[in-house]
Amino acid sequence: MPKFKYKIKEAEGAETEGEVEALDRFAVAADLRNSGKTIISIKEVKERSIPVIAFLNGLLGRVKDHDLIVFSHNLSAMMKAGLSLSRALGILERQAKNKKLKATIHSLVEEINRGSTLSGGMAKFPRIFSPLFVSMTRAGEESGGLSEALLVVGNQLEKSYLLKKKIKGALIYPSVVLTALISVGVLMFIFVVPTLAATFKDLKVELPLSTRIIMLLSDTMSQHYLLVLGFFVALVFIINIILRTKGGHRAFEHGLFYVPIVGTIVRESNSARTARTLASLLSSGVDMLQAIAITKDVLQNSFYKDVMSTASERVQKGSSLSSVFVENEKIYPLLVGQMIEVGEETGQLSAMLQNIAIFFEEEVDSVTKNISTIIEPLLMIVIGISVGFFAVSMITPMYTVMNGI
Repeated sequence: MPKFKYKIKEAEGAETEGEVEALDRFAVAADLRNSGKTIISIKEVKERSIPVIAFLNGLLGRVKDHDLIVFSHNLSAMMKAGLSLSRALGILERQAKNKKLKATIHSLVEEINRGSTLSGGMAKFPRIFSPLFVSMTRAGEESGGLSEALLVVGNQLEKSYLLKKKIKGALIYPSVVLTALISVGVLMFIFVVPTLAATFKDLKVELPLSTRIIMLLSDTMSQHYLLVLGFFVALVFIINIILRTKGGHRAFEHGLFYVPIVGTIVRESNSARTARTLASLLSSGVDMLQAIAITKDVLQNSFYKDVMSTASERVQKGSSLSSVFVENEKIYPLLVGQMIEVGEETGQLSAMLQNIAIFFEEEVDSVTKNISTIIEPLLMIVIGISVGFFAVSMITPMYTVMNGI
């Protein structure tokens, strides 16, 4: 339970100080007032921590998407129940298990007590609260519907979180199978092949090309393993450097569009994210240009960022939003531009964007559920070819020896 240091004025006029444990500062104030004291100040006593540990906690601490979802939903619910913003934040601060989030909420309480807005306080923590979160909170404050805006942003974060989770979950199975296949292959090249190779050399049998290739790889991996390890480390390092460059990263993103299944997931997941973000911002009262700018920041693929930049320029000149999406049907499915066009014509753009988001989220969900079924036969073919090539390469010289006896 947190400790609070208070300063009060007694009935006789004398000022006294003290320290007490309580749930929050509001409980301390209530107890003191009930005792007939006049409150001068109440401050929470912060626990002292070792500087090095505090530095590491600040450096390594991270607020996860799930923490922000719970934060926004709970804050919205408490404000709807009639609690003041500062008191609701105080309760969330005590409930928070993530130390970085706890410290951030404490800073938000201090900002609000100094007369700042919630969105103004959030803007000071860009690594925790995204531009989307800050803008929707600000729009809720300006419209007087902060609790509704927090609920919307919480739902938006939840949908994005679930979408990413489904995509990552779908890639686990093929990743595990490929990792196991490579590991078994490396172990065979290091421990099994050298034994067979020694036998073939002693018998002086003429070896087929495939067997010589396998033996060469085996010799290289078993006798020069440090060189091989260094080569792969250098390769990963070089690829990482290339992907960090603007041109290399863009080339990688461009290549994803042409990978079977992956290209479909990239298009549909980005379409869902674009539509949901725009729908959430526009329904919260954010103007179109600002909504497009925030959506651009939310999207991570540079090709989709370029479309948002073009959309901002076109809308600023008076063109329709749908025209930009129709022109970029290789990136956004044609359905996106057509439905946005209908939304603009009927004056129901926000609702139509919401429908687009729901549709493509369901499509991604369907693809990710079936991805294991689709990839499994392909993996079996790869494994079969690999095992077959290895078996034929090793068994063929044995038949040659047996025929020569």
